[in-house]
Amino acid sequence: RFAVAFTVKMKELAAAEWPDARKKIYVQTQGIKTTPSETFDWYKFLQNADIPTDEGTLHMFLLICGLRRVKDPLYLVDVFSDWHRQDPSVHLGIIGPAVDPLFTSEVKEKVKRASGVHLLQEMPQDDLHAAMKRCFAVVNSSISEGMSAAILEAMDLDIPVLARNIPGNAAIIKHKETGLLFSDPQEFVVLSKSLMNDPIMEREIVARAKDYVKKHHSWESERKAYQNLVLRL
Repeated sequence: RFAVAFTVKMKELAAAEWPDARKKIYVQTQGIKTTPSETFDWYKFLQNADIPTDEGTLHMFLLICGLRRVKDPLYLVDVFSDWHRQDPSVHLGIIGPAVDPLFTSEVKEKVKRASGVHLLQEMPQDDLHAAMKRCFAVVNSSISEGMSAAILEAMDLDIPVLARNIPGNAAIIKHKETGLLFSDPQEFVVLSKSLMNDPIMEREIVARAKDYVKKHHSWESERKAYQNLVLRL
C-alpha cells in the first residue's frame, strides 16, 4: 500500500527499481528519543572494560553497532591502537549485539591484540544512552547505512559524532557543522585530534547537531506521520 524511505535519495533509488510505486513512497526521517539512566555507574562501566579511571583525562570514543561485516567495526582498530600507544588517554569502545557469531569471533581476536580498544558488554538502552553522555565522541565506521539511530542519539545527547563518509551518514551530517566525516582511518585520527584540541569547535558542532535533530528527527513527528499513513489504508 505504501513504503517509507528515510531520505529523498533512498526514495529515488527505490523508485528506480519500482517506477510504478513512486507515488506510494513517502519520505519520513527517522525519529529518535533518548532516555539516559540516572543510576548508571560510569566508573563501574570503565572498570568492567579494564579502562583506567585514575589517570587524569580520558577521551572515550564509542562505536555502537551490531557485530556484522557491513558495520565494519574493525576499520579503525589498527590506527586507533597506534594512536593509543602515543596518547594513552584515548580509548575506543565497541559495543553491540553479536549479530554474526563467526564475525564476532574475528572481532574478539583482533581486539584482544589491540591496545586501547575494548569490546564492551551489551547493555540496556537507557544505560547505553547514559554511557554515550559520558563519552568524548560517538563513532560510526559502517560500509553502508540507511540512517544510523546511534548517530542521531549522540546528536540529541550533545555528543560529537565522527562518521565514515558514506551516503547514509552524509545525509544527516554536514561536515564540520553538525559532525565530522572521515574517508579513511588516518583522517579519522586527524579529525579526532582537531576536535580534542578545539573546544570551541566542539561546542559549536554539538549545538548545531542538537538543533538539527530537534528540527528533523522528532519522535513525535515520526509517530504522527506513520499514524497518518496508516489511516489512509
